Amino acid sequence: MPTFDSLMNPLLRALITLGGSGSIDEIYEKVLEQENIDDEISSILHNPEKSNQTEVGYRLAWARTFLKKYGFLENSSRGIWALTKIAKEQEQVDPQAVVKDVREADKAAPRQRIKNRKTHQIELIDGETPELQSWQEQLHHLLTREISADAFERLAQRLLRESGFVQVEVTGRTGDGGIDGKGIAKIHGFMSFHVIFQCKKYQGAVSAKDIRDFRGAMVGRADKGLFITTGTFTSSAVKEATRDGAPPIDLVDGEQLAEKLKELQLGVKTEMIEKVSIDKEWFANI
Repeated sequence: MPTFDSLMNPLLRALITLGGSGSIDEIYEKVLEQENIDDEISSILHNPEKSNQTEVGYRLAWARTFLKKYGFLENSSRGIWALTKIAKEQEQVDPQAVVKDVREADKAAPRQRIKNRKTHQIELIDGETPELQSWQEQLHHLLTREISADAFERLAQRLLRESGFVQVEVTGRTGDGGIDGKGIAKIHGFMSFHVIFQCKKYQGAVSAKDIRDFRGAMVGRADKGLFITTGTFTSSAVKEATRDGAPPIDLVDGEQLAEKLKELQLGVKTEMIEKVSIDKEWFANI
């Protein structure tokens, strides 16, 4: 398992290959590909009880944090990470120097570090890597540990209906707490296509074999496949889902599932907090 500092240069190389910027998922997949990290390593979860985040993804998050503080990366509110001007000129770093300089800077500016924690950026205090937000951890635990198989089935049906599916029907249950079903996805009220779906209540990583088995069940029954899991997908599973010449399968992992539930406000509420400030300059110029 690579350490977070040993992933710094692979992360930079991945961004260079991606054209200088990329989403967290794009960077993750490119690092796995370029560093030949196999499924055995990439499917290891950091803390299965709290989230579906992989250990490699967890350590890459630390690598991003250190490189941002070092001035080599920047990120937008939309979750896109990009190389800075200095990163484009230098292209690689001395990981030990990065860790040393960032930790010394953190010790020298504790007040600024506390201030930065109030922003939406992931910031490092102590430990080995940033944790996911608490609401995501709570939701992951609830979905994988607390709700019953019947409740998970009802949730899956509700999610698909809220997303525009009609005639949603559960056709069977899998041995691991997941469900199989079918429905019709409608686009703008005009076009529609038949979809076979599987929702897997799972803490681990879905393998390429799982995707192949699912595709086998699709043949002659649907135009498209949808595979939803509370866990994650191995790199080979992602490749299998988009293999040329095979029926396409859309993948939704635990993090995407959480965001979708939040977007649709299905058991996840977003609370807006009012903040009132005084504009002294306005009063001075009145």
